[in-house]
Amino acid sequence: MSRNATFQQWQALLRNRTKRHRAGEFVVQGVRPITLALEHTWDFSTVLRPVGARPSRWADDVWRTAPGTRYELPPELLAELAERDAEEPPELIAIVRMPADELDRLLLPGRTPLIVVFDRPSGPGNIGTLIRSVDAFGGTGLVVAGHAADPYDPRAVRASTGSLFAVPTVRVLSADEVLRWIDGQRRTGLSLTVFGTDEGGETELRRIDLAAPSVIVIGNETRGMSRAWREASDQLISIPMVGSASSLNAATAGSIVLHEALRQRLLG
Repeated sequence: MSRNATFQQWQALLRNRTKRHRAGEFVVQGVRPITLALEHTWDFSTVLRPVGARPSRWADDVWRTAPGTRYELPPELLAELAERDAEEPPELIAIVRMPADELDRLLLPGRTPLIVVFDRPSGPGNIGTLIRSVDAFGGTGLVVAGHAADPYDPRAVRASTGSLFAVPTVRVLSADEVLRWIDGQRRTGLSLTVFGTDEGGETELRRIDLAAPSVIVIGNETRGMSRAWREASDQLISIPMVGSASSLNAATAGSIVLHEALRQRLLG
């Protein structure tokens, strides 16, 4: 294959958010991310490998068993898609379809909801890092709300180290959309409590009950939570700090709250 129209479409998935979402696909590379995408039955549209490759057992298994169309590319083209040096092409790259942005995906059978809302995040890396923490500490899903970075940006996918495929992640245009959904869940009997995080929050983290169905809101990296989320929060919580730091990185703050939720749920 040469730099034909198909290859250019794959390149656009890396660099052009609009084209990525118009196609409904994104690029995945690495053993762990591809393995987790398969384990969690994500929809593969394409699997790519270098021409003349001598694959590892893992790469050979994926090539034989994964869904999707197969293409073999010159190593230098595959390296371009992996954003690597031409001498180091990856064994495989997958083009994977995005799931629907449906908030009901956040409700997992047999699990007490522990949902994180990231309000207008600007950094793809922070989204990926927070997804990783949601996965590690037992969260049931992540909502990326408002005008925000893209959870399917290659930087977010890399930062999640594969956890994107284990954590339901939903994009919404505004806080109102999520709040209407929360209200609907409450009317059906699922009592979700919304906890906003703020350095000036009136309640210390350890004093709140995160063992019950919870929605944790993490604000934008520089501006914090929007007015809509601040007004919708049932409680504003703060994380105790010492030293001269005035605030925490947004993904770090979210991780601390999630760890406290896990601690409470394990004790419960």
